[in-house]
Amino acid sequence: MSSAGASRAIRGRLLSFDADPRDEEIGRAVRYIEDGLVVIEKGLIREVGEASGLLKRLRPDTVVVDHRPHLVLPGFIDPHLHMPQTQVIASYGAELMEWLAKYTFPEESRYGDPAVAASASRFLLDELLASGTTTAGVFCTSHPESVEAFFAEAAERRMRMVAGKVMMDRNGPPALLDTPETGYQQSRELIRRWHGKGRLSYAITPRFAPTSSEMQLEAAEALASEFPDMHIQTHLSENEAEIAFVREAFPWSKDYTEVYERYGLVREKAMFGHCIHLSARELAALSAGGATAVFCPTSNLFLGSGLFDRESMRAADIKVGLATDIGGGTSYSMLRTAAEAYKVLALRGQKLPALEAFHMMTAGNAEAMGLDSRIGRLVPGHEADLVVLDSSATTAMRRRMERVETLEEELFALMILGDERATVATYVLGEPAYERGAARRQLPARQDHAPPQAAPGAGESAQ
Repeated sequence: MSSAGASRAIRGRLLSFDADPRDEEIGRAVRYIEDGLVVIEKGLIREVGEASGLLKRLRPDTVVVDHRPHLVLPGFIDPHLHMPQTQVIASYGAELMEWLAKYTFPEESRYGDPAVAASASRFLLDELLASGTTTAGVFCTSHPESVEAFFAEAAERRMRMVAGKVMMDRNGPPALLDTPETGYQQSRELIRRWHGKGRLSYAITPRFAPTSSEMQLEAAEALASEFPDMHIQTHLSENEAEIAFVREAFPWSKDYTEVYERYGLVREKAMFGHCIHLSARELAALSAGGATAVFCPTSNLFLGSGLFDRESMRAADIKVGLATDIGGGTSYSMLRTAAEAYKVLALRGQKLPALEAFHMMTAGNAEAMGLDSRIGRLVPGHEADLVVLDSSATTAMRRRMERVETLEEELFALMILGDERATVATYVLGEPAYERGAARRQLPARQDHAPPQAAPGAGESAQ
């Protein structure tokens, strides 16, 4: 991982989750240390504990960074967003299908230009790091150049990222359409070049059923069969008009989910964005396949798509992720995303306590993405991606904190009032990737990554 010889220790109020607070007693689910230390060596967490004890045993060359009184958590994880949509955020007044045709498809058509894709990739990763997000599930465009640019930028920053080339061979402008053959071949070549390089993982990415023919879904099925441990990402049941479109396009299907089932795409590490309008049969199918439903509250509200039903997901034993869905989503911040999730669920008569929300943003999303053995918790052996948060980052937050008496109250106020301004620092593999107040892109850039080349065992999970 890191080539740095010296170890680093991050001091602050440590918060991490061993389980979902909804499923376990708080004492078993939540790890909170008022004055704690995370000791990092070669990019991995070596020790976590009380600062008073660990400080005495540090190596002489250890760099100690004292972030007290701020909170130190695992870096936020965002399982669903679109790299080429940073310039369509806040496009006015359309539901999903019109929004795609009017704004998104024309914008994405520009991404065959490597310079456009490289600029967007830099911008996106800057914004994510400024918001404390260190891992994401990313849709590029149908252009291989967009994936090349994104993975190259993520590799330079040594970030753990999951991304893929959108496969779409119909119902879009010519500049965005591939074919079943080119979609398969280009995806296969990108897998060869990038999957398992450093901390990068490829995701098989059919955009969604309305833009893929049955032949292209067969090509996605072939990729899924060749790479059984690989991520799959797509969209499911976001909008009523979309569902009607799928019903006409695939008249043999019982429902939207069965389209993906027929082609072997409902399985572990398959991430389905939205999942708002699902029948009992579809819930059972996602559960049986071990797939993940991804809750995208700001996007669902902005496009008027509907209200996610977290209780139904829980009853069906379906893994749930929480995501920004840039650019239907309206904020890069997972804090703001969680705040809107709270409101969506309130309209459903459901609750999202702060501890459950912070679990979702960290360990919960790591599990939803199948990455929980590597990231999402402050435990020895995990990769040292961290975010440092200031609960009093703004005047309004400072005033609110004057009346806060418990950690849960503090976290809830941080979630509701916070955004990227609360990010004090973000660490990737234990090294600073963002610091509040520092000029963007002026932090030391690492140049010790290897150029892309064929990865042996490309069907295996990224190491």
